[in-house]
Amino acid sequence: MNGYGANDDDTAVAEGPGERSRRGAARARRRLLSPLTLRVLAVNVLALAILVGGLLFLGQYRESLFEAKVAALSINGAIIAGALGEGAVGGPPESIALHVEIATDFVRRLSQLTGTRVRLFDESGVMVADSRVLLGGNREVRARMLVPPAEEGYVSRLVGRASDLMSGFLSLDSALPLYREPSFLVAGDFPEVLRALEGKTDSAQRRTADGRVIVTVALPVQRFKKVLGALLLSASGEDIEAGVRDVRLAILQVFALAFAITVMLSIYLAATIARPVRHLAEVAEVVRRGPTRRVAIPDFTSRRDEIGDLSGALADMTTALYDRIEAIEAFAADVAHEVRNPITSIRSAVELLARGDDPRRREKLTAIIQEDVARLDRLIGDIADASRVDAELARAEIGPVDLVQLVRTLVGIERETGRGDSPDIAVDTGSDAALVVDGIEGRLGQVMRNLLANAVTFSPSGGCIQIRVFRENGRARITVEDDGPGIPEDMREAIFERFYTERPEGETFGAHSGLGLSISRQIVAAHGGDIRAENRRNEDGEVVGARLTVELPLPA
Repeated sequence: MNGYGANDDDTAVAEGPGERSRRGAARARRRLLSPLTLRVLAVNVLALAILVGGLLFLGQYRESLFEAKVAALSINGAIIAGALGEGAVGGPPESIALHVEIATDFVRRLSQLTGTRVRLFDESGVMVADSRVLLGGNREVRARMLVPPAEEGYVSRLVGRASDLMSGFLSLDSALPLYREPSFLVAGDFPEVLRALEGKTDSAQRRTADGRVIVTVALPVQRFKKVLGALLLSASGEDIEAGVRDVRLAILQVFALAFAITVMLSIYLAATIARPVRHLAEVAEVVRRGPTRRVAIPDFTSRRDEIGDLSGALADMTTALYDRIEAIEAFAADVAHEVRNPITSIRSAVELLARGDDPRRREKLTAIIQEDVARLDRLIGDIADASRVDAELARAEIGPVDLVQLVRTLVGIERETGRGDSPDIAVDTGSDAALVVDGIEGRLGQVMRNLLANAVTFSPSGGCIQIRVFRENGRARITVEDDGPGIPEDMREAIFERFYTERPEGETFGAHSGLGLSISRQIVAAHGGDIRAENRRNEDGEVVGARLTVELPLPA
């Protein structure tokens, strides 16, 4: 019987010592600080920084505090303006006017209760009272010892400076108008006071030269809907800025803690990814440099993640690579052995032919040379075909193949081209229904030709070859049975090895290369199927022939 085919050779890529040293230096740098670690760290820290930056802005929170201060000033101002409109005016209704002396006393007393600076303007826009002046003249100055500030640690000072820098960077106060206080103040210096003299309430924010924010609210002083003057209440926004600063400081403290945790978790996460990947890369480099020596791929499949899948895939790929290399080496050795025999025979015949003068002997030696050349030509052709199988199976397009039609066509060709003493061939397909598999029609046809030729060779004259094509257990099955001597029990697997030959008596030596069945198994395995050999026995248990079975998966 027949044998097996070859594999494609691989070409190693050579690299010089300079390239190897550069690659080694790059790997050393990656061990110190992995680029993957830097990327993971950058992504996590950037996301945290964007979130904290948004929190540190606190624009809406700050504005809500200023709105609350304006509302408080408006309420205080409404109380004072109401009191002035009720108790600090006099005169007949048609000429009612504000009494400055009484109004001044009202301003002094009520401003003490509210704790804000209150200025009063008459209806002409001239300032007639200022709580700062009224309260400052007779106020007693007292001194008391202040509690010394607590010692701040280095971290607290650092966070505080960062908060101040962030506050200055995010501050919107630079867009506010500058607050000036001229020596002689009139309503025209404050637009909101002019609107108050028109009977409207208005507010404004200004920035002092030292950066403080001043909030002002102007309200009309009215009696019987007549505007008698305007009140201007002002307060510093230092308490608001201090509150916002404290919130920013707290956020920065939380950020510092979150940043430290993020860095540690990022390094840990990157290490769980980068370290095994780097290990796999180093082992892959060892495999690349010495592919003939088996190297164990690190097993990370217990991780049950993508790294584990990668290690499993690399291990399978490396095993397949080593198997391919070993198969190539074994095939090369087998080819060298098989080719050497006819070459040795030809060389001996040529040497004898050169020394002999006997015509009959020369004719016999010439016949031997011709047979060996034909054998060598046939062997080289089969070796070339076996070497192309893998490459063609990888490149060829898979398509539907009707096994019933394929078998009938090949049997028809054999009947037309066979010798007169060829055995009969019977085909049993069960029905005329097609049995379609996904495959490469030309290569599946080659399998059937090999099996049919093998059966024809071993069948005796007048024998019969039975071919059955059917479906069983969800798979397509083809059996080829002959009436030959059968297969030695210990050779049922050996017949699929390369260059194995077991020919019937009387057949010319070297007529077959021993690659047919080996190539057939290679093709069937590439289609996801299986091929096996067994003997046919009668009721008495005697061997009455051989049976070769091919199974192929059916499309889902």
